[in-house]
Amino acid sequence: MPNIALELGKQSASLGVQSAYGQQEDVDGIRIIPVALTWSGFGGGSDEQGNGGGGGGGYALPLGAYIRRGDDLRFEPNIVSVLAVGIPFVWVAGRALSRVIRALKK
Repeated sequence: MPNIALELGKQSASLGVQSAYGQQEDVDGIRIIPVALTWSGFGGGSDEQGNGGGGGGGYALPLGAYIRRGDDLRFEPNIVSVLAVGIPFVWVAGRALSRVIRALKK
């Protein structure tokens, strides 16, 4: 029976920088490198009878892309992702601020 931890380790070796930065594309003399925020998790185990199992999962959030035009290199964010992350943050910050103000009034 294969060791689950070793198998998961081999599969997760390809994660990291390769999953955060996409393949470079050249379009009409413009070089584009997509960037994403990625995370993953794996787990495994077995019982006394030798029955084992494991699993894993991951997620990627596209942040934007590095764009190179001649000597100019800049990062252009993905507006949809910025809003998807920003809206819950603003909501939580607003709730926390209202509670702090309410506590200070007492």
